[in-house]
Amino acid sequence: MRAFELFFWPLVQLLVWGFVTMYLQKAGGGGEFPQFITFLIGGIILWDALFRAQQGVSISFLEDVWTRNLLNIFAAPVRMTDYIAATFGVGLLRVAITAGMLVLVAATAYSFNLFQFQWALIAYYANLMLFGWALGILSIALILRWGHGAESLAWALPFMIQPFACVFYPMEVLPAWMRGIANALPPAHVFEGMRGAIRDGGFDVPQFAIALGLNALYLALAGGLFASVLRTAREKGLLVKTSST
Repeated sequence: MRAFELFFWPLVQLLVWGFVTMYLQKAGGGGEFPQFITFLIGGIILWDALFRAQQGVSISFLEDVWTRNLLNIFAAPVRMTDYIAATFGVGLLRVAITAGMLVLVAATAYSFNLFQFQWALIAYYANLMLFGWALGILSIALILRWGHGAESLAWALPFMIQPFACVFYPMEVLPAWMRGIANALPPAHVFEGMRGAIRDGGFDVPQFAIALGLNALYLALAGGLFASVLRTAREKGLLVKTSST
């Protein structure tokens, strides 16, 4: 994992900002450039929803690991569905607090009104939070399986998909093979829908429906993986290993 981090973060930064640069060059100095700045601000605010939702799940789990409280959780009469639902609630609170601050700063500093999306804003946030929760469940499943060495995945997983999520640039900027991956990720459809709403107005129902269907799939897969890893952890004593220093 330590060696992986040496390559991962520089590569992600190069991919994301490299594609941003390509999009800027394509926009040039024409009328699209001011609109691109609006895309960028909207992308930053909405991306935070995905990241905070994922952090709400993964960091809540890691706090139980760090305080050696994990075994107490599993020994208590608490179902894992209750535990996961509680971490979802923490993620929701994280998103609400940071969203309020970002919306206020964006309005006062950049004259960007996030509420221009009207009811579509709820759809954007819902889809991004659902995918963030799926990534959070995946994070804790990997930490349970691989132990303390995998803790950095709690921060890295959202950024693994960021180059494909098209947060700051349209999908058409990506190479063909990357567009195939982007189409399989719900955030790419959310951000494409956001840019379409800024550019043309309205709400892209097909993009929303695709994102929602993919989120249902990924939540089911993440939940199934977590249940399988939890069974293995109980059988092999990995819970004790994860909870110890």
